[in-house]
Parts: sequence; structure tokens; C-alpha cells
Amino acid sequence: MKEDERKKICLLFSRIFVIFRFLRPARTARLTIDSTIRYNFMVLIDGKKVASDLQQELKASVEQHHSATGKVPGLAIIIVGQDPSSLVYVRNKAKSCKEIGMNSTLIEMGADSSQQEVLDKVAELNADPDVHGILVQQPLPRHIDEPTVTFAIDPKKDVDGFHPVNMGNLVLGHFDQCHICCTPYGILELLSRYDIETQGKHCVVVGRSNIVGKPMANLMLQKQEATNCTVTICHSASKDIAALTRQADILIVAVGKARFITAGMVKPGVVVIDVGVNRIEDPSTKSGFRLVGDVDFDQVAPIASAITPVPGGVGPMTVAMLLKNTLQSFLRNNGL
Repeated sequence: MKEDERKKICLLFSRIFVIFRFLRPARTARLTIDSTIRYNFMVLIDGKKVASDLQQELKASVEQHHSATGKVPGLAIIIVGQDPSSLVYVRNKAKSCKEIGMNSTLIEMGADSSQQEVLDKVAELNADPDVHGILVQQPLPRHIDEPTVTFAIDPKKDVDGFHPVNMGNLVLGHFDQCHICCTPYGILELLSRYDIETQGKHCVVVGRSNIVGKPMANLMLQKQEATNCTVTICHSASKDIAALTRQADILIVAVGKARFITAGMVKPGVVVIDVGVNRIEDPSTKSGFRLVGDVDFDQVAPIASAITPVPGGVGPMTVAMLLKNTLQSFLRNNGL
């Protein structure tokens, strides 16, 4: 069976699972995915569907607050240079904003723009009361220092969640005073919407990047209903990573290496969140390549109790959570 066909079948069973979950009698105990139990079927975590549902919820909220206040959230996106993939990405973000009724401003700056010119634009947006979220697309040209630009963004408008003030509040568990990095935030949303049990579970995070691994690990150890895990972080210097990943009840992988996690590196019933997006050659496709994750889906899916596909898993959630952060910034700014 081809991989695409397998994913479609898994998606069908996943949606059947969700339908039965919502049709269960009210007196029945909450149905959860407990990763210590071996299931006879695997739930495919459909990030595309969840992101679509969330965006409809955000749209309704934007409309409601517009009716009450006459105002709408505003997101400004700065891109420096003409990298084709980055341009497509930011234009899709801007399009998503408009689809849910938010204002969106895309600022395209030349690749030869100076660091000071970028900082001046950030300062201008910081002072604009109609802008509630600021995003500077990375990577930036080499002559511009990314941390300097990130630190210049008003933390209240840093909807990427990369500013040290937001990161610090995340570590301290002050979620009402920060914006959470979009990808980890999206993963929490997936775990919550699929009723995946986290309390007391062993969560292993593979990868220690500033935008996924570190914030993800810190989120999962917080004493919150949707987290509260025992957390292990694996990285390039870890000894015998497989021995650590086999302990995971929840495995979150973000290393940027195609099919890094194989069947021998997980235990039965594990919940797998695959953040990686890697391009590999595939002569059977029209483009000559296809996208795969950091997890070998064909090997690991039969062992897992739940898993995110690539594409269609974590990816769509990142943009959805960017929109949610922008709405949250708007609400806080207006005391709502």
C-alpha cells in the first residue's frame, strides 16, 4: 500500500474516532488516549482539520469583538529580501489573517536594507495602535543580527513569542502575561483537542531549538491540566538517544532529519508529535520530491496510539496559533 493511501485510511479512522467521541453519552467517562495502553488502531492527529476549526472559532470571535468595539486585530509582517519560499509563507499568513477578518499589512523590504532601517520599521509598528502583532520573517540577510531585531519588538506585540520577556514568562508559567511560541502552542492545542492524557506522563522532546525544543519542554513540565509531564530533552550530545525515546509516553520530535525516529526507538502505545518537514527525492511524484517528517511514519505508526502526519499535522497549527496570539494581543490591549 502506498504511503498516501495509508495516510488517507488512517485519517478516515481518526475522524470516525472523533465522531464517536462526541456522540458518547454524557454520563460516560471522558475518553482519553492513554499512551500506556496498546491500541488495536492508531489515531491520526489531523492538524489541518483542527487548524481549520480553530480559524473558524477565531473568525467568530473577531466578528463579535468588531461588533462590540468597532475595532479588529491587526498583524504586520516584515520580510527582508526576496526569498521565494519565505514570500509564499508570509503571503499565506497575510491571507489567513484576512480570511478571519483581521487587518494584515505585509511590508516587503529589499535585501540590501540596513539593520537600522529594519529597526526603524519595527519601532514605527511598535508605536502604531492599530498593530497588535508584529512578525519579522526569518531568516534575515546575514548583515542583520536576528536577536537584535527580535529584542526590538514590543513583547506585547511579539506574536511569534521569541522575545526574552515572553520566553521568561513562559518558563515561569505566566501564560496570561506572554505570547507562547506558535509551534509549541499548536502542539498543546492538538493534545488538548484529541483528549490526550498528559498528567504524570513521560514526555521526551528530541531537539533543543529556541523556537520549538526549549519552549516545548518548558511547557510540558508546567503544573497545568494540559501538561504536567515528566520531561526529558534529547539533543546532538545525548548518549543513546534510542534508550531515552523508548521511555516516552509522549514523543515530540524536532531535529530536521528525515525519518530520524524509527520503530526500534519507540515503545508500543506512544503518542508521537512530528514537527519536522524534510524534502526527499521521489521520482514517482510529479515534482520529483515529497515531504516527510523526522519520524519514519510507516515504521512508527503501527506501534503508536496516535501520531501526526507530515504534511498535515503540526504545520497548519503554527499559522493558526499566530492568529490566536494576535487576537489575544488585541484583547489585552483593549482590556477585553
